[in-house]
Amino acid sequence: MKKLSLQFRLILSFICIAGTVWLSAGAISWYEGKEQLDEFFDTYQLLLARQLSTADWDNITPETQIKIDNILKNLEDDGDEDEDSLGFAIFNNKGEMIFNDGNDGRIFPYAPGVSGFLNMRIGHKKKLWRILWVKTTNHQYSIAVGQKMKFRSKAAWELVEETLIPWFVGLTILLIASIFIVNKSLRPLKTIAENLRRRSPDDFSPLESKILPSEIKPVVNALNNLFQKISTMLQRERSFITDSAHELRSPLTALKVQLDVALLADDDAKIRNQALLNLGQGVDRAGRLVEQLLALSRLESFTGNNSEKQKLDWQNIIETSIKEHKEAAQNQQIKINFETDNSQPAKLGNPLLWFLLLRNLLDNALRYSPNGENIFIKIQNGSLSVINTGTKVSEKYLPRLSERFFRPPGQTQSGSGLGLSIVERIARLHECSCSFRNSPEGFEVTIKPL
Repeated sequence: MKKLSLQFRLILSFICIAGTVWLSAGAISWYEGKEQLDEFFDTYQLLLARQLSTADWDNITPETQIKIDNILKNLEDDGDEDEDSLGFAIFNNKGEMIFNDGNDGRIFPYAPGVSGFLNMRIGHKKKLWRILWVKTTNHQYSIAVGQKMKFRSKAAWELVEETLIPWFVGLTILLIASIFIVNKSLRPLKTIAENLRRRSPDDFSPLESKILPSEIKPVVNALNNLFQKISTMLQRERSFITDSAHELRSPLTALKVQLDVALLADDDAKIRNQALLNLGQGVDRAGRLVEQLLALSRLESFTGNNSEKQKLDWQNIIETSIKEHKEAAQNQQIKINFETDNSQPAKLGNPLLWFLLLRNLLDNALRYSPNGENIFIKIQNGSLSVINTGTKVSEKYLPRLSERFFRPPGQTQSGSGLGLSIVERIARLHECSCSFRNSPEGFEVTIKPL
């Protein structure tokens, strides 16, 4: 089942609320009006009964009844009162009716021993009447003053109608005004939806939010923020794909050349072996490049949320990283030193990413340090520094070292230019800065909290 629109739900809610209020007001008006009318008509019956009880009924004869009936028939009804709504009858103690109002009173049955109000169904149609029974002052006669209950209900309904009709008109006007206001208030949302529907897939320009209501502005601002993030991500991904394709082209071309050389060497073992050696080195270089590209791609999906972090064991991270590079360091006669004051660059984080950061820093340090030099890993005052002695980088290239695929000119060592970019990205994900400088000891990379 299709979900109802917000506009339709609001209008339906207004209609239901207005209808409930209107019906509740009608029910209350009916109940209160009926109760007040019953009290009024009961009082009216009681007054009429008292007046009749003080009359002299001893001299009433059948001829008197006939004369009264003729007089009543000749009267003109110039009012709106229902003449059949009220009736009375006089009975003697034998139960004989000696007088009535000439109308419905003649069908009143005698009820001996009854005093006060009594609801009775009388006549061949068994209509419900409310009859008041009282004795005359000399206790010789019983007086019955009755009124149709239907008349009372009709009077109550007329009272309710007079109350509800103005209510109905007012609520109808209120509903029409509410529908107009709801439609006008939701028009900006429809405009935004139409704007988004007509947009091209590569259009990430912000939506206009100055003229929007304050309740809608947070949604539009969130959308604009999302557009900005998506645009930045797409630009970064396009740049990453373009740069990756460019960087992969060179090692793949070199591999193809070395393979052609090996195939053309024929019986020249020396040339073939050298070509195969170069081919193996090229495969290693391509493998490292692919590994770095995959690492960089994985970093893009890491958001840095607290749910992805855990408590870091820096002693274990450093020692494991040193052991991983121990053999390569021994081959170059390079000593890796570790100093710490037991402070922490970060208390929480992703241990695997910090392993990756240190591995890239140590790989760079080993690749570009001359044999016999030293590498220092220092944790001091909450900062992590990696220094490789005997190495300097031109000052003009220092600001560009974290750029993807950037390598300072004149490098003799193979590399992808992604290592320091990965280091800088991991540092930012953990709310740390990454800086490069030429210290008196050598080239230094420092990671410290922002």
